[in-house]
Order: sequence, then structure tokens, then C-alpha cells
Amino acid sequence: MATPGTTSGPMIETRDLRRTFKTRGKTADIEAVRGVDLVVGAGEIFGFLGPNGAGKTTTLRMLATLLPPTSGEATVAGADLRRQPQQVRERIGYVPQGGSTDPAETGRGELVLQGRLYGMDTSTAERRAREVLASLELEDAADRKLATYSGGMKRRLDVGLGIVHRPSVLFLDEPTTGLDPQARARMWDEIRRLRDGGTTVFLTTHYLDEADALADRLAIIDHGRIVADGTAEELKRQVAGDVVTLGVNGATESVLETVRSQPFVREASGEDGVVRLYVDRGETAVPQLLRLLDGAGLEAASIALHRPSLDDVFLRQTGRSLRDDPAA
Repeated sequence: MATPGTTSGPMIETRDLRRTFKTRGKTADIEAVRGVDLVVGAGEIFGFLGPNGAGKTTTLRMLATLLPPTSGEATVAGADLRRQPQQVRERIGYVPQGGSTDPAETGRGELVLQGRLYGMDTSTAERRAREVLASLELEDAADRKLATYSGGMKRRLDVGLGIVHRPSVLFLDEPTTGLDPQARARMWDEIRRLRDGGTTVFLTTHYLDEADALADRLAIIDHGRIVADGTAEELKRQVAGDVVTLGVNGATESVLETVRSQPFVREASGEDGVVRLYVDRGETAVPQLLRLLDGAGLEAASIALHRPSLDDVFLRQTGRSLRDDPAA
């Protein structure tokens, strides 16, 4: 069995990491990742957010040694990504979005096989399988065929396969996609337990509440570049003031023209019948906005006031809402 390496520095560090895809019949290659710099500390949950096609999955696959970088440098769990890929593989776990289990196999059988693939002898693999099944609360289903597992059970087993060899870093690609709320909450608990046990967790997600609730720090990638990084609270503080959202039934430009010049409106944008305003104090801005619209012969079909969220951060950094891009 390979022993995970230790590192006194960051658990993941990238410097100008790039990936270009060659294309046939096109004048230009595709730059999927354009110089990513990341630092992920040991024992933290790091969230990676990005719209569809932003380079999120490409970056993840490079860090997991599934895709070679075109250029740049990275270290993962103390091993050089480009010069020591085998050492990286020994020290990480990787859980793909779609999973990779055999429906005809049992949960215990899958875990034992995974342990054997990482160099454990049979008795060690069986003992480790028992430990993982207990930690994931899958003991009662251990010897059932995976075809009988629920979606939440299968996803927990996917995580078990990623941690059976006790990796230093666990990569999770959209770990809760398709799960019901109860299974999703249980998965969150499992991820926190892994972090509390010393595992560094690098996860991609398009659920903003998931990133907000789980990630100690996070980064937003767009068009192959990191456009923001920090804790969720740090990023939300960059969006000063309150957010007012108006439903205006197609009168977007008229409403924007009316409100943009007001001193209490810091920023204004709108599309598809929705106007979003960043204001100094929402509780005083809302009545003023309603009076302005009434005086201009305009009417808001709906109005909402809230503190800045990660979606507001995402919108400001990328020009679009992640909530509108579920495939991300």
C-alpha cells in the first residue's frame, strides 16, 4: 500500500497553469485554462465555482493527473504534478460527477477491489472496507448489489472509493448533483467529517448554497482565469450595500434610465424584464424607488431586497448568474 506523502506547505499550489486544446479545421486553438494560480491549504474545504465552459472541470482533471497541462507548474500533496504524476495519484482521491461503480458488484466488493488497486493486501483491504462502510453508514447495505442502492447511497459509496486509501487530498466533482435534500445534507456532513479528520477537500459545485455552507475558501473561474478568490464572507463584502431586484415586465431600459442617476444607487443592470440595483441602504432605497417609478409612470411587478449573496458576487465577476447556468 502506498503511503500518502506529507507537506509542510500548501496542499495544492498552481502557478500559471494552462491547458490549450488543439482543434481541427479551425484557425485558433481553444485556451480552456489561461494561467490559473491557486493555493489550497492543508485540511480545508476549497470550493471551485464557474459557469459551464469556464475551465473548472479542465483544471480539476489536470490536478487529478487525468489531463496533462500545456504549461505551468503545480504541486499536489507535496508532489510535482508534471514530474511526479504517479506520486500525485497515490496521494489523492478522485470522485467524478457520474460515479464509476459496477451495479452487479456489492458495496463491500467495490471497496475491497479499490483497496487492492492501491496496493493493500486482501486482509488490509477488507479491514479498511469495513471502516469506510461504518463511517458512511452503509454497513447494512454492504453486501447488497449496487443496483439496489438509492442515489444517495451510491454517492456516499463513490466518496468511500475515493477515501479508501486515506488520501491527503480528495477531489469531488459536483458531489451532490441529483441528490434529494436529505441525502445532500448527509453528504455535507460526510465532507465536513473528512475535513475535520485532516483531509483537504477540493470540490466543484454549481450550488451556491453548498459553496457558502461548506467551503472554507473558494475561487471563481471564468473564461479560463480566476476572477475572485477568498472566503465567502470576504467575497460578499466586495459587493457593498444591499441588493434590490425589480421585476419590470419588459420595461427594463425605461426603469434603468429612471433610477441610474439617483445618488443612492451605486450600480444598476438589467435584462429580460429584471433590474438589479446595488444601493446604500435597502430599507430607505425601496420606498424611494417606488416613488420614482410611480412618478415616471412605471410599475414594478415585483420587488425584492436582500444582502449580497455569492450569486451577486458571481454576477459582478462574470456578468451572469450561476443560478441561470445549471449545467455549470
